[in-house]
Amino acid sequence: MALHESVLEEFGLAPLWVRRGMSAAQESTAEVAVELGVAGSTDQVARRDDPRMAAREASSSVLAEDGRDGVRAAPRTVDARQADSARVQGERGAPVHTDQASPPAETHDRLDRQTPARASDAPPDDDFAWFDDQPVQAPVEARREAPEPASIQTLDWDALSERVAACERCRLCEKRTNTVFGVGDRNADWMLIGEAPGENEDRLGEPFVGQAGKLLDNMLRALTLARDSNVYIANVIKCRPPGNRNPEPDEVARCEPYLQRQVALVKPKLIVALGRFAAQSLLKTDASISSLRGRVHEYEGVPVIVTYHPAYLLRSLPDKAKAWADLCLARDTWLAAGGAPSNAAK
Repeated sequence: MALHESVLEEFGLAPLWVRRGMSAAQESTAEVAVELGVAGSTDQVARRDDPRMAAREASSSVLAEDGRDGVRAAPRTVDARQADSARVQGERGAPVHTDQASPPAETHDRLDRQTPARASDAPPDDDFAWFDDQPVQAPVEARREAPEPASIQTLDWDALSERVAACERCRLCEKRTNTVFGVGDRNADWMLIGEAPGENEDRLGEPFVGQAGKLLDNMLRALTLARDSNVYIANVIKCRPPGNRNPEPDEVARCEPYLQRQVALVKPKLIVALGRFAAQSLLKTDASISSLRGRVHEYEGVPVIVTYHPAYLLRSLPDKAKAWADLCLARDTWLAAGGAPSNAAK
């Protein structure tokens, strides 16, 4: 028996290999190489499937091992080799050559590039690196689905009141109890504008309540006016500043569109600015209240008269006469703008 035939018989391979078409054998051996992680080209694997080539390589491997070890123990028995071969075949479902040496590293790289990725090659569950490719912001189409809030200058009374009640345009919303929208006749000729809500206004949600509110009502009654019939009252700021401090410029700027819309809805013939801060905010000036009194100004095309705040008049009684003079100027300005006087407040 020739040497190569004895080696094949020893490995149990002689009766197993039948050459039926090299192309089919090459495809099957390529698949076996991919499954076992054996790198190398299809031609190299096909040569190992050839019985004559396998016998030649096996005999060379045995001789090389004997030459290196010298006094090594005898090669593994046929039974042991057959057991190993059966175990590998059971795990992989394909014949395995146990004596095949590992291919070089460059062959691995070439085979990896040619072989499509398998599910087992996916990153582990805790590998989140693939999230880096996701867009940081939502797509433009998704962002456009969220409706834009309507412009303040297009709101009616009810929508404007709801917008103010839910307003968070500045930090004053953090400490407020209630927003103070306004009160009175929404079709009035007279519109009175104060600074900002105080403690009582914040608690009740209505402007000019308490002692200052009572004094203002008495002043209006002298002119046959009343807040619930022919006057509308509002503030520059709709939320109470903590500690009754003066509002900051950015707070005024964020809240002013609400007041502008209120003026546009009321369409008054006259505005009375109550106090220094209200006058400076409406007229966009730093001038003192004493220099602003006694003259007719303008806001959004409406005549403006400046006078003292009722809370100030409670602390400075002599200035009540000056405030009455301001109200008389306001009445004359209103009549000149087409106002019709009434005999008594409704």
